[in-house]
Amino acid sequence: MEEKVKEAIDAIRPALQNDGGDIEFIRMEGNDVYVKLVGACAGCPMSQLTLSNGVQRYVRETVDKNLNIINATF
Repeated sequence: MEEKVKEAIDAIRPALQNDGGDIEFIRMEGNDVYVKLVGACAGCPMSQLTLSNGVQRYVRETVDKNLNIINATF
């Protein structure tokens, strides 16, 4: 399943790159997928909406409806 998640993230990546940002897959633990927003996305006040309404929705539609996308801030 992890490979499918990575493929889904790669598929949505161009949309983020068009806005000057990007997303990196960090790890997957159970149904939790940890990602890191970088570039313009990292400091954007709308980043949480991007994760929940964009990335998480797409990953749930294409991989598994039970997955949670979490912004790994470290």
